Amino acid sequence: MNVNIVCVGKVKEKYILDGINEFLKRMQSFAKMKIIELKENGNDNNRVLSIEKESEEILKTIEKLGGYNILLDIQGKNYSSEEMAQEIEKLTVGGVSTLNFIIGGSYGVSQNIRENSQMRLSFSKMTFPHQLMRLILAEQIYRWFSIINNGKYHK
Repeated sequence: MNVNIVCVGKVKEKYILDGINEFLKRMQSFAKMKIIELKENGNDNNRVLSIEKESEEILKTIEKLGGYNILLDIQGKNYSSEEMAQEIEKLTVGGVSTLNFIIGGSYGVSQNIRENSQMRLSFSKMTFPHQLMRLILAEQIYRWFSIINNGKYHK
């Protein structure tokens, strides 16, 4: 199983990087997980242009990776950790070998990215910093795989 976190921008805070790296290391027993960082456009004068440019890069990346695309989206569906573990298990049993989790830029993603995502996942109606969301997602992915494999981490 390949698990990719496709995201816009870089993590700058050491404590967040340390946390992400810890979950990348822990995931080695379940799946190959990697982070793919794309360039942030960050054009404050033209948000629409930023969304389009970042979304083009996301689309190129997920097309190259193939697999099942899960967009983190505030308007997506909420799952408990157990429910999401069940969803991932269903996907893997159904033959999915690559999961791509997409975290858009600070202005969001284009409609094209939403249409190219098979699932839209919401962690909350609250807004989180993108760097912190990357850590939260890495932890949850590890938790889901731990649940699937009857690990002790979730208990």
